[in-house]
Amino acid sequence: MTDITDTEFRYFQQFIFEHAGISISAAKKALICGRLGKRLQARQLPDYRAYMALLERPDEQAEVQAAVDLLTTNETYFFREPRHFEVLRAQALAPGPRSQPFRVWSAASSTGEEAYTMAMVLADCLASRPFEIIGTDISTRVLEKARQGLYPLERTQGIPPAFLKRYCLRGHGEYEGTLLVERALRERVRFLHANLNQPLPRLGSFDVIFLRNVMIYFSDTTKREVVARVLETLKPGGVLCIGHSESLHGVSDAVKQLAPSVYRKSDPLSRAAGEG
Repeated sequence: MTDITDTEFRYFQQFIFEHAGISISAAKKALICGRLGKRLQARQLPDYRAYMALLERPDEQAEVQAAVDLLTTNETYFFREPRHFEVLRAQALAPGPRSQPFRVWSAASSTGEEAYTMAMVLADCLASRPFEIIGTDISTRVLEKARQGLYPLERTQGIPPAFLKRYCLRGHGEYEGTLLVERALRERVRFLHANLNQPLPRLGSFDVIFLRNVMIYFSDTTKREVVARVLETLKPGGVLCIGHSESLHGVSDAVKQLAPSVYRKSDPLSRAAGEG
């Protein structure tokens, strides 16, 4: 593996901060070498300086995306932090207008387990009301995997047996050892590319947003910018779930904490009615 100099490492620290808002510490130098080294091989480049020059070329946006994909961490699994899915169920069943579809956003969906868990919960509890789920991620590589809905069996251990039977298909033959989310459920989820550090695509508004285990990689300034951008899409009275190791203290006053890692966006109409 080609060695990386301190100057080159600082370049990639700045690169991923500018593109994804992620702060990489000096302790991650080996991680950068390990992940980007394969791109040097693929592009037949002698060192990281040559790769840096490649990333600066206007006609190499595909390589820029490949580097971003490799430098972003994508760790997820079905029913991760299960309390949040109880919150999702409660919000879906709460009294209120039901003329519009119930809409949920998995704002860092990775390979799709979070979004498909949402779909299972909503399909189970919403008998007649339509629902929509959007999953977004900065990595095009993981989004492609998410759209397939195909997972190794060992990654599906958190799914309740009743949901496994109802919403999943076990692979046979060449697909032995895998599980496929059923087509009807996959069709309720759309996966889109989005960078939370840039203006968002037109996603519409949401009743519930999961922004989990993302802010741990951001600086305080980036956290405030990302949360403000995300909350613009949350309906008044809607719920935001973040990672259990994260907090919105000093980040936003547009939401009120309901429980650890669970927040509700203030509803001006409800507040006005209470004051009246």
